[in-house]
Amino acid sequence: MGDFLTAIGLALVIEGVLYAGFPGPMRRALMSVSGMPEQSIRMGGLMALAIGVFVVWLVRG
Repeated sequence: MGDFLTAIGLALVIEGVLYAGFPGPMRRALMSVSGMPEQSIRMGGLMALAIGVFVVWLVRG
């Protein structure tokens, strides 16, 4: 459980750095995502999930 909470915290730190450092580009990115079809967003999320699982498997395996 500790590793999971650490991962969530790190994700929030990275997201916070992006929003604090680059608010304009982040706003534009969110606006462009809002116009994308749900299937494209879903596929992007699944690819990110697979890459994340692979990276964790490499590091922890």
